[in-house]
Amino acid sequence: MAWPPFAHPFRPRLASVWRQARWADVGAGVTVGVVALPLAMAFAMASGLPPASGLVTAIVAGLLISLLGGSNVQIGGPAGAFIVVVYGIVERHGLQGLLLSTLMAGLLLFLMGWFRLGALVRYVPVTIVIGFTNGIAVLIALSQLRDLFGLQVPGKMPADFFAQLGTLAQHAGSWNPAALGLGLGCVALLVLWPRLFGERTILPAEFARSNAARSVSRVPGPVVALVLLTLLASGLHLPVETIGTRFGSIPQHLPWPAWPALSWESAKQLVIPTLTLALLGAIESLLCARVADNLAPELPRHDPNQELMAQGIANIASPLMGGMPATGTIARTVTNIRAGARTPVAGAVHALTVLAVMLVAAPLALHVPLAVLSGILLFVAWNMGEWREFARLRHFTVQYRTLLVGTFVLTVVTDLTVAVEIGLVLACAFFIYRMSQLFRVSPVATPLPAGVLAFELYGSLFFGSVGKVEALGDQVPAGTRAVVLDLHRLVQLDTSGLEALRHLHQHLQRQGVALLLAEVNEQPLGLMRRAGFAAELGDAQFLPKIADFSA
Repeated sequence: MAWPPFAHPFRPRLASVWRQARWADVGAGVTVGVVALPLAMAFAMASGLPPASGLVTAIVAGLLISLLGGSNVQIGGPAGAFIVVVYGIVERHGLQGLLLSTLMAGLLLFLMGWFRLGALVRYVPVTIVIGFTNGIAVLIALSQLRDLFGLQVPGKMPADFFAQLGTLAQHAGSWNPAALGLGLGCVALLVLWPRLFGERTILPAEFARSNAARSVSRVPGPVVALVLLTLLASGLHLPVETIGTRFGSIPQHLPWPAWPALSWESAKQLVIPTLTLALLGAIESLLCARVADNLAPELPRHDPNQELMAQGIANIASPLMGGMPATGTIARTVTNIRAGARTPVAGAVHALTVLAVMLVAAPLALHVPLAVLSGILLFVAWNMGEWREFARLRHFTVQYRTLLVGTFVLTVVTDLTVAVEIGLVLACAFFIYRMSQLFRVSPVATPLPAGVLAFELYGSLFFGSVGKVEALGDQVPAGTRAVVLDLHRLVQLDTSGLEALRHLHQHLQRQGVALLLAEVNEQPLGLMRRAGFAAELGDAQFLPKIADFSA
């Protein structure tokens, strides 16, 4: 069957660049795989899922995104941005609801790429992206306080922001000093680790410049924190909750594919969660791909539509294997680039590395304290937020501040979907208001014969600015023979603006006043001709220049 001409061609980047793969891609893939291992488990557990769900997602979705995607270096897998959304879906609709919602979101993502809608994601205002990203970071941090303090909370934490605060306050007296020490120690180690080997190192100068120090510096901070603090907790027999005590075990194999429970009633209830997952996945993956383009300008830029199709296929396959939603991940993609990756082979090696560790070392992960994973996620949340934007708000307009702060607050206290929806509505309203304010109608100073008035229209004449044209009819004094509108600075006209011009023409006709249009640009003139307004006026009413008017 031929590929429809309107559809974007399915051309995975790997097909054209696999011959360029080098050993550096293999090394980068192994490095990223090691980094991805603790993050995959942490993201799954923070989402209310067993750690195996995160590992399966990193393997299955990460492999498919690299094999089929439109970027040379993007790494896909479970992401912190999904934690809040996934937790809410699991709480309201159960695991089967999450699997079905993820599958439907994957289908939607594929169709978005297939219909060439990848560029539309870029139209989401940056204020909304910053607002909901910072809001998600706050919610991730809040969700980790239970394990950071080792609170004895029976059952699962609620998804609602205020309910979480109430639960944490209610059980604050059950905090565990050992868990808090491990969590804070993890955060401190993650902050200090990259600084130990930088220019201002606190280590002895001779050791910092040695080959041994260079080798140690290449080990990712999360891995160092995970191993050292797990050994510390096990060696000292600290009374802290671990992956094993909460989840029992981690399978040492990939599960067999299985369809989630499919029903029309369930699908109808999951429309909003599905749209949320698809929108968030598209925004995160394409933002991540743009970051990768900037960090590696020597590589070909990503194909947004191919990337969305790959993300769609990955999110269809992941729930069939019991996984969670997946998208592009900025932290792992940046690590991949800095480790020397230049082709999607690195992403495939990353997924295979996670699989190898899962097959061999899954029982060892059972001893990892949950407080250590909470420390890793707190560090992720801090790096995820763009906190400097709050300090810079005073330099921007009221509209910018309203959008950013409003989206942030709504994300935290209500829901990500509500925040984005209201944010987009406000962004459209502010844009319409600003464009209407930019539109001007001003008298023309060019000398004209007696009884002739001339006005210049500047900007865009659309439904938000038609009031200024409708008021022109009342400004025409008695004895006026003609009104000339200079349109050489009118850049855009919509049907509402055209109707305003038609009503002005009819109003002037009743008073015996002629309406003439001078220097009409291509877009407004094309609309006037298609709508019949040009014929209604007549060719004689169109002037090449306003100075061409003769009494």
